[in-house]
Amino acid sequence: MDATVGTIGLWHLGCVLSAAWSRLGQTVIGFDHDPARIEDLKRGTLPLYEPGLSEVVREGLRAGKLAFSADVRALAPCDFIFLAYDTPVREDDSSDPAILEQAVEDVRPVMKDGAVLIVSSQSPIGLCRELRRRLQRERPSLELAYSPENLRLGDALRCYLEPGRIILGAADDGARDKCRKLFSLLPAEVLSMSLESAEIVKHGINSFLATSIVFANQLADICEAAGGRVDDVVAGLKSDPRIGPRAYLGPGIGFSGGTLGRDLKVLDEKNTAAGGAARLFGLVHALNAERKQVIFRRIERILGGCAGRTVGVLGATYKPGTSTLRRSLPLEIVGLLLAKKAEVRVYDPKADYAELGPRPGFRIAASLAEAAAGADLLVLMTEWPEFRSADWRAVAGLMRQRVIFDAKNYLDEAALVPLGLVYHSVGR
Repeated sequence: MDATVGTIGLWHLGCVLSAAWSRLGQTVIGFDHDPARIEDLKRGTLPLYEPGLSEVVREGLRAGKLAFSADVRALAPCDFIFLAYDTPVREDDSSDPAILEQAVEDVRPVMKDGAVLIVSSQSPIGLCRELRRRLQRERPSLELAYSPENLRLGDALRCYLEPGRIILGAADDGARDKCRKLFSLLPAEVLSMSLESAEIVKHGINSFLATSIVFANQLADICEAAGGRVDDVVAGLKSDPRIGPRAYLGPGIGFSGGTLGRDLKVLDEKNTAAGGAARLFGLVHALNAERKQVIFRRIERILGGCAGRTVGVLGATYKPGTSTLRRSLPLEIVGLLLAKKAEVRVYDPKADYAELGPRPGFRIAASLAEAAAGADLLVLMTEWPEFRSADWRAVAGLMRQRVIFDAKNYLDEAALVPLGLVYHSVGR
């Protein structure tokens, strides 16, 4: 298939989609309102770090398969246009779809007859039906489909190019057939359904993963209280074929970033509005919100109080492989430490601290060694590989007290204890 593909919104999702479809041989035009971002992208400079993405963008630019513009009229030749804004999440984890609604108003006048707008942004239940109504106002030849993204920060490009399956929601058979033809370029089964069903699939997947994380954290608490070891418990659970080796059962500090919380919130709000009995989603959201307090209280107990103590925090991004600090749970825990008068140094190998403004309230360390120097405690919160491979003998020698709290159970306890480090972890 030879199509012209457009993307609207060039942050993480839009950049990944633009790069992926250009690699698949399609002509791609990426649009964003921000002229500075467009100029950066024309030079192959991405707005955030994602492994391998800048190389594919530069490859597309060199081959003439990828172009970027700050003028929405550049999307006029497109057969398909992906709506790829990362849907904003409010502080309470509810969705703010205003940017998606405005995007439809912006692009509708320039779309050619018969073009399909494919929403890949996170869409609350019912939004796609409303966006389709707006799109077809005065332009009934235009169509809309919903194909929710399934990306993981740090592995996003591979996730998109090797999706395993594609969820496709549509209200029109013609639009469904066009999208199936486009998606045939990807090695995946296409599961077709209504717009609403596709929206609920996305909410359901993320809510299931969120529930698994909360479940693992609750099991870890029981292990600590009862003398069990959560590693062994999780291994036992995964050995059951009904659960499986890829189950999302890693205990730690809880989920953050906004994505999982948003989908729980959407389902909880829909249940509340309907006066239903589906209370699980709100309960999972509330339990995860409590998790940062559990971790904070654990730090307090290890230190015997925070005031006047120096804490080095290892990892600020919500997962390895990304630079974004948006809705960072590690930084929320840092805020609790600062409120209790601890001195906090944060080291993360890729974090974009510019997102926080000029005065983040804590000291930004340039290295693991700087975070450890004179520290009473190191707390690992993000599983960056360099922490596992660090020279921990040298790190231990820099600390005032050789104590580490591995809040992700990521490090090798057997290698650290002989170095004189007091090692604390989760669920053991």
